[in-house]
Amino acid sequence: MDRTARAFWLAAPGDGEIREVALPDPADGEVLVRSLYSGISRGTETLVFRGGVPRSQYEAMRAPFQEGDFPGPVKYGYLSVGVVEEGPERLLGRTVFCLHPHQTRYVVPAAAVTPVPDAVPAERAVLAGTVETAVNALWDAAPLVGDRIAVIGGGMVGSSVAALLARFPGVRVQLVDTDPARAKTAEALGVGYAAPEDALDGCDLVVHASATEQGLARGLELLAPEGTIIELSWYGDRKVSLPLGEAFHSRRLTLRASQVGTVSPARAHRGYAERLALALDLLADPALDALITGESAFDELPDVMPRLASGEIPALCHRVRYPHEPLT
Repeated sequence: MDRTARAFWLAAPGDGEIREVALPDPADGEVLVRSLYSGISRGTETLVFRGGVPRSQYEAMRAPFQEGDFPGPVKYGYLSVGVVEEGPERLLGRTVFCLHPHQTRYVVPAAAVTPVPDAVPAERAVLAGTVETAVNALWDAAPLVGDRIAVIGGGMVGSSVAALLARFPGVRVQLVDTDPARAKTAEALGVGYAAPEDALDGCDLVVHASATEQGLARGLELLAPEGTIIELSWYGDRKVSLPLGEAFHSRRLTLRASQVGTVSPARAHRGYAERLALALDLLADPALDALITGESAFDELPDVMPRLASGEIPALCHRVRYPHEPLT
């Protein structure tokens, strides 16, 4: 049977379009998924849209079901939620999450989809990939009861980290951002808010996710002696200067990277599937709806992506809504 779907492609940096794609029949061990929603992670996806992926990172930045290559044409994305229309009986009719680009239907191995718990609405499940990043960051950071913590950068990743830290007993958590509008996000997540100049110092831990050298430098200033920064920012092809003179050595500060694609060595025995399943369980909390700040229809993506990339549409996670098209 000849079957088709529609997918969003980056034809060239700054130029997106919707293309018709052929769908194969699912083989044994594969599923056909009809998309309900997908999410746009404004940081990474707009970097790809602008053509800002460094050549040295082309392989590291590939999404699991990406087609094409950077800087384009490329089909990119990794926050998809849909319903299984064909496949193994245990998955038929289930709502699932998959690391797939923006596409109306797709065929993938059954092992590539994770069932969404009944307590998590499909609309919120698009956050699973970002909450998974936050889980990994906290496995790397290993916060303790009573820690004083600053999360610098109130974007999608930083806000997800702050949301999870709000559940830790006795911690002091501030979401630090230059945008006063993030105060409302922080309140919804149950954490404090501060502009960079007003942030509380003496931090045992700083999680940096602003993707600015100013934010990273401010994080160093906020640390208590022996404190640690967990660096979550992805800078693409930008070079970053960092003040490692002054009291950096005498205060014995630590700067550590956390990387979404690799499970934290502290939890290496847990694996990717378990990490993602945990992230989906955590999404039962309705407070995380604060991370979804806009929605548009799939057909609007060629117009919406440039506006997200330019900042005309301010967003944490922008949700994409799919039409219920018949299978052709």
